[in-house]
Amino acid sequence: MRGVFWFLGLFFLAVAGALLARYNDGFALFVLDPWRVEMSLNLLLLLWLAGFVILYFLLRGLLVTLGLPERARAYRAQRQREQVARVLEEAIRLLFEGRFGHALRRAEAAWQSGHAPGTAALIAARAAQRMRESEKVWQWLERARQASPESGSAALMLGAEMALEMGDFATARRDLQVLQRRQGRHIAALRLELRALQGLGDVNGVLKLVRQLEKRGGLPAEAARAIRSKAHQEALRQREGDSAALLDYFSSLPVAERDVTLVLAAVRRLQALGATEAAADLVEQALGEGREWSSELAGIYGGLVCREGQGKALAARIARAEAWLTVHPRDAALLLSLGRMCECLKLWGKARSYLEASLAVGPSRAAHLLLARLLDQLGEAELANRHFRQAAELETS
Repeated sequence: MRGVFWFLGLFFLAVAGALLARYNDGFALFVLDPWRVEMSLNLLLLLWLAGFVILYFLLRGLLVTLGLPERARAYRAQRQREQVARVLEEAIRLLFEGRFGHALRRAEAAWQSGHAPGTAALIAARAAQRMRESEKVWQWLERARQASPESGSAALMLGAEMALEMGDFATARRDLQVLQRRQGRHIAALRLELRALQGLGDVNGVLKLVRQLEKRGGLPAEAARAIRSKAHQEALRQREGDSAALLDYFSSLPVAERDVTLVLAAVRRLQALGATEAAADLVEQALGEGREWSSELAGIYGGLVCREGQGKALAARIARAEAWLTVHPRDAALLLSLGRMCECLKLWGKARSYLEASLAVGPSRAAHLLLARLLDQLGEAELANRHFRQAAELETS
């Protein structure tokens, strides 16, 4: 479309010029004694135009001729850049193909040429790391840091990732801290820092970082919950020798973060320390909230209260467990706990019925043994021996 407009414009100018020349009667007189030259004004204009065009092309040709050496140098430099770019592209392709030795050589050639030295050094570092040549890894990372500020930041990120893969968590955290001082805290760096903190066992740092990542959408809720639970369990493990410190830490946690796995870990550690009353209270809190039921906690509960609870206290706990039973009537572990608690209070009939119900739902060695001992006390030796045999069979199976 543009060409059409140009054609129409030139056509209009040609027609206008022809009309003006037709009605132009002027002339030009040049006098250089003893010569006189007279010509029409139209011819003079044509000569001026022709002279201008000839002079333009002469000057243009002269400039092109004088600029040939520079153009040749620029052409050779462009060709060299294209060749190096192809080498760098080939190094990237070889790296993704898993041909790390070839990738390292291509990246080294690109780096020596001076074209994108930072990128070439980063590719060489990754290839060397895949070849497990640690000395070359840090050598190329240092070259990348020296190439430019941009490649230096990328080298810190890549170095941290490589350090994590090699289990050097302290180095990874140090590099990430330097990177964060330069560029702030972005999601990818925070994820790497989280791995470094997990490796270092920094529970408080892990919990703080998980909350930040979850708030910024850097971690799925399920993954954040799993990491947080693992960190809390590690904190409990660090306090496993002090029941008071363990209870203080557990009480300081938000209710939303007290999942069943964490409660179970706390209960087992308190039980090992002999703080069975406190462990039973934790079980009651967890199961009484109704957020998530745990048969394993329900099964532990009976053994905890039988050791500590007596009389009215144990009767109250039995009533609480029976309330849970209305919601979970076919929970074998809960039925076993009720049987154990009733046996502690010498409620032989209720204990027997709960233990038989537990075995009907899901046979277990503990239920068989407890029922066998109960039947033995009641004088039903034959039936007691049958349950002893069944318990032994379950043990050997």
